[in-house]
Amino acid sequence: MSLSPQGAAFRSALDIVAASEPDVARAIADELASQRRQLKLIASENYASPAVLLAMGNWMSDKYAEGTPGHRFYAGCELVDRVETIATEHAKALFGAEHAYVQPHSGIDANLVAYWAVLANRVEAPALAAAGTTNVNDLSHEAWEELRHAFHSQRLLGMSLDAGGHLTHGFRPNISGKLFEHASYGVDATTGLLDYDAIAAQARAFRPLVLVAGYSAYPRNPNFALLAEIAHEVGATFMVDMAHFAGLVAGKVLQGDLNPVPHADIVTSTTHKSLRGPRGGLVLCTKEYAPFVDKGCPMVLGGPLPHVMAAKGVALAEARRPEFADYASRIVANSQALAEGLLHRGARLVTGGTDNHIVLADVTSSFGLTGRQAEPALLEAGVVTNRNSVPADPNGPWYTSGVRMGTPALTTLGFGPQEMDEVADIFVTALRATSPQGGGSRAKYTIEASVAQACRKRCADLLTAHPLYPGVEL
Repeated sequence: MSLSPQGAAFRSALDIVAASEPDVARAIADELASQRRQLKLIASENYASPAVLLAMGNWMSDKYAEGTPGHRFYAGCELVDRVETIATEHAKALFGAEHAYVQPHSGIDANLVAYWAVLANRVEAPALAAAGTTNVNDLSHEAWEELRHAFHSQRLLGMSLDAGGHLTHGFRPNISGKLFEHASYGVDATTGLLDYDAIAAQARAFRPLVLVAGYSAYPRNPNFALLAEIAHEVGATFMVDMAHFAGLVAGKVLQGDLNPVPHADIVTSTTHKSLRGPRGGLVLCTKEYAPFVDKGCPMVLGGPLPHVMAAKGVALAEARRPEFADYASRIVANSQALAEGLLHRGARLVTGGTDNHIVLADVTSSFGLTGRQAEPALLEAGVVTNRNSVPADPNGPWYTSGVRMGTPALTTLGFGPQEMDEVADIFVTALRATSPQGGGSRAKYTIEASVAQACRKRCADLLTAHPLYPGVEL
C-alpha cells in the first residue's frame, strides 16, 4: 500500500533520526502510538496538523535572529524576517490586534514579556524621562538602584489558583510572584462564578499596577469589558492571558464582551491548546505597548526560534480559514455535551456546567476520590486527564478534589456530541469502579480490572472510528 505524502514525510524523517539515535526515533514513534490508544481530554493539549509539525523540523533552527524584523543583531536574517512577518500579520488579522509579537517560546515567556513591557512603560520610561535620558545605561548608580527598587514595589491582582487561575499570574513558586506584590481574586463560594463587584472592591483597596484576567480551569466565560472597566478605574494596566481559549477567540465563538482583544491593553497566549498550533507563545497589544513588547528580546527572551515561528505562521494561517470557526464552535458544543452527560450520570461539576472548552468535575463529592486517585485510574481506563483544584479545595493543590477535562483534542479527531456522551459514560463507569486504597492514603487507589479493560476497549472503538493522523503509518 502506498504511503500518503504526510506518512512518507514522517517515516523518512524518523529513518534519518534513527540513523543517529535509534532510541529517540523509537520514543517518537511510541508517542504517536500512545496517543492513538488514549482519549485525550487534557484541556491544554491538542493535535497540530502535519503541516504545522513538519514546519518545525527545518534548517531555520540553525539561525540566530535576536531583534525584530529589519533590526537584528545578526546578519543574514532576511528569511527569518519574512517568516516572522508572515506569522505576525496572520496574528494581527486573526485577532484584530493593533500589534503582535510571535517570538515567545512558551506561555510563561509571553507573560514575562507582557509584565516587563508594563514595567518598562509604566515605571522605567517615566524614570528615564525624569533623568533626561532614554537608556538605563546612562543612569547613575543611585538612580539605577532607585529604579530597581521601584520595579519590585509594584502590585499585581490576578485570579486565585483554586478558582481557576494560573501559576504565572503572580504566585510565589513562579517568577511572577517573586516580581510583584500579589493578591488574588476568587469566585463566589456558592456559584463558583466571578463576582465582579467583589473584584472591583478588591481592586480599589489594593490598587494594582496590573490586573490580570484569564484562566486555566474556569468553565465559564469572563466578561472582559467589565474587568477592563475595573482595571482602568484604578489606573491598572489590563492584561489577559487567553492561552486556554485563544482558539475560541480566533474562531469567533467568543465575541463582544467575551473577546479580550478589544478590551485589554495586552493579551498573551500560547499557540497550542485550542489554537492547535506548535508549542509556543505570542503577545498582542495596543500601539502604546508595542515598542516595549518588541523589546522582549533581549529583555526576557534569548534568541527567537525561527523554525517554531514558521510553524506559528502555518497554524495562524490555518486558523484564518472558515473551517476553523466551525471547529471552534464544535469544541464548545462537545464540551457542553460532555458536561450534560456527566451531570445526567450524577457527577458534580464546578459551576454546574460549562460555557467554554473546559469541564471541571469534583471527584471527591461525586465519587469519594481525590484527583490524585482519579487521574491514574482514568488513565488505566484509557482516558487522559489531569487532576485540578476546585474552589476552596479541601485536598489542596497536590492531591486536589477535581479532574479537569477539555474537548479541543477530541474535537480535532472529529468527535461529536454523541461520542462525548459515550466519553462521559466511560468516565463515570471507571470512577465508580475505583476505590481509595486502605490506610488513609490520598494517592493510592484500586480500580476493578475488568471495568478498566472494558473501558479501554470502548476508548479503542471510539479511536478506531476517529483515528489520529490517519495518513501516517510508521
